Amino acid sequence: MDDTSQPIELLVSVDRAAPATLGAQIEEQLRRAIRTGALHTDAQVPSTRDLAGQLGISRRIVVDAYAQLAAEGYLTLRQGARPRVAAAPAANAAEAMPAAAPPPPRFDFRPSHPDVSSFPRAGWLRALRHALATMTDAELGYGDPRGVEALRAGLSEYLGRVRGVVAAPERVLVTCGYSQAHGLVCRALAEAGARRIAFEDPSDDERRLAARRAGLDVVAIPVDADGIRVDALARSGADAVILTPAHQFPTGVVLSPARRTALLAWLREADAIAIEDDYDAEYRYDRAAVGALQGLAPERVAYAGSVSKTLAPTLRLGWLVLPPALLEAVTFEKHLADMGSSRVDQHAFAGFLARGELDRHLRRMRIRYRRRRDALVAALAAELPEATVEGIAAGLHATVRLPETDDEDRIVAEATARRIALGTVSRYRVAPGHRPLLLLGYATASEPAIRAGIRALREAVAAARA
Repeated sequence: MDDTSQPIELLVSVDRAAPATLGAQIEEQLRRAIRTGALHTDAQVPSTRDLAGQLGISRRIVVDAYAQLAAEGYLTLRQGARPRVAAAPAANAAEAMPAAAPPPPRFDFRPSHPDVSSFPRAGWLRALRHALATMTDAELGYGDPRGVEALRAGLSEYLGRVRGVVAAPERVLVTCGYSQAHGLVCRALAEAGARRIAFEDPSDDERRLAARRAGLDVVAIPVDADGIRVDALARSGADAVILTPAHQFPTGVVLSPARRTALLAWLREADAIAIEDDYDAEYRYDRAAVGALQGLAPERVAYAGSVSKTLAPTLRLGWLVLPPALLEAVTFEKHLADMGSSRVDQHAFAGFLARGELDRHLRRMRIRYRRRRDALVAALAAELPEATVEGIAAGLHATVRLPETDDEDRIVAEATARRIALGTVSRYRVAPGHRPLLLLGYATASEPAIRAGIRALREAVAAARA
């Protein structure tokens, strides 16, 4: 059986009452589809017999139409093979070709990128197989938009155990990662009448944009060595605040005990809500764990987390632990957004969590990431001794403070020319005018690559200074 005997569909129709012949109608529709890109180069089209059967017309009409299109260079016809869309004419080849992708970096120090090569594929595959083997038919439906009950119960136990979160399963909502969690809460707040939301400065600019898209006014609150400035927050008139207290992104500072106390007092006095992004809390190296802020004020704090840094971003699994005042509204927003996250993946993650697979994976990765962090710190001390390294007690990146005389833009340009990928704190700032601060992620590179990369970065800094 050759491939032309396998029928495929094509969006073509004919109108016997139209003034144009049936063949001309077929030719015109195919020309238009190929010109607009609806049918791309090398795409298969039905055989003449197949298309004639679909349209209920004589095969001879289709044979003649295809022959005309082949003569014009739109189709390629070969005996015994299915007709295909011909390559674009040479004159249009430059337009049709997308711009060439830049080469990958030689040294990748981008922050917030976990080592996905260490993803526990075998364990996750076992979890998926078990989920599919044990799920009932009813569990293949939409279900509760908050998520699978087994996962919500598992997260309730896990977050209480490792983060001190007060998380009854009824208040846990499963999301498609932190980004969706953030958007759901912002929309729920706006619907409830909130008008102004505060962000740490610096902070993730995409999250600020999402808050604006939800209809909220964004106000930036400065961060210093003790975390967010609660005095400035109290003067801001904000109805809510989004913050990363365990390991501030991107500076890496930890919200001090005094600031925590002040923040909780402000939440009560202002009748406000905090959204706690528990960023990088799982990876700590030189200090004891800092419990989640939510555990101190579960009625005032919405807690958010995900597996993007612990397992892999591609899983798109996250969660919210919601205060009662937000639970119904955020659940409704989740229902409107997608009617619930993938239930197969939720069942798989529930089993993965229950069997201790996540705990074992995190123990392995903490050891690996600590070695890489130590290699980065040692390389910076050797190659750039004038730099101050901060924010390294936890997380997946270091903040590198350079002398005020350095030009950050020039350093980035020289690093880019050497195919060194890195971040800067200025990219995340609202208020300008700060000294150079580089962000160097160490999760994805081996220790020898880290040392070589920092040597190359030293050359970039020297060239920028010259």
